Amino acid sequence: MKFPATLLISLTLLFSIRSYAQELNCRISINSTQIQGTNKEIFNTLQEAMNDFMNSTNWTNNVFEVYERIECNLLFNITEEVSAGEYKGTMNVQSRRPVYASSYNSVMLNYIDNEVQFKYEEYDPLEFSETSHLSNLTSILAYYAYIIIGLDYDSYSYLGGEPYFEKAEKIVNNAQSESEPGWKAFESRSRKNRYWLINNILDEGYKPLREFNYNYHRMGLDVMDQSVERGRMVIKEQLIEIEKFYDTKPDPFMHYFQVFLDSKSKELADIFSESSQDDKRRIYNIMTKIDPGNPAKYEALKE
Repeated sequence: MKFPATLLISLTLLFSIRSYAQELNCRISINSTQIQGTNKEIFNTLQEAMNDFMNSTNWTNNVFEVYERIECNLLFNITEEVSAGEYKGTMNVQSRRPVYASSYNSVMLNYIDNEVQFKYEEYDPLEFSETSHLSNLTSILAYYAYIIIGLDYDSYSYLGGEPYFEKAEKIVNNAQSESEPGWKAFESRSRKNRYWLINNILDEGYKPLREFNYNYHRMGLDVMDQSVERGRMVIKEQLIEIEKFYDTKPDPFMHYFQVFLDSKSKELADIFSESSQDDKRRIYNIMTKIDPGNPAKYEALKE
């Protein structure tokens, strides 16, 4: 069968666009004010290269429409030039997920990595391999790309992020012989680094948190356009399950659990701020129990 030339051109353009639609809409910024006497243009070049790396890499085998891309920010704070072309600092990783039939975006991740160290010479290509550790910078970027995607997929389908969390774990495994910090279990006595984050996520003991991620978003937030009360009821039931999870304490440090609280505590307080007094009291008691260091976050629920 022959197709008109104009149709063939249209189909070619359509499939080209869909084939290269990326998963992330990532905005990267670098603060280098603490670095003195260095060519600051290198950080502009690096920022542009990292933005291109995160937004142009195919992280999954799925096709994303432009409006479906996952919104995220990476905020680098460069604090030290360890040696020529080698830098140390911190990184704030943020991602969001849209709530169905609303303009609201729910925070999925708000995480600070205090062990960012990498080498970069201006105009160096950013290369990454799933099978080997080529560069600490690209390994860190890819690790968080998979964490962000895994959390997003978990929120849309039950444990749907598993393949991407496994890819993040593979990056950690590939980095075990490297000298840069953040990749090894023994480097953090408090179990708070990249190794422990993915270890917790994939640990069977933390499965209730991943189940919460799905039920909270798909059965809670995403139904609120139809019934706020029904969505709120689901979330309350899920928080009761999280209280049970907290009581089991799969490990004494609960790193992933704290990451969850840092992302969701304000939103949870807002969700129940206009609920019944009984629900407010119940949620206040749960939240101050599972997040004892931050009672002020939940003061509105006491009124």
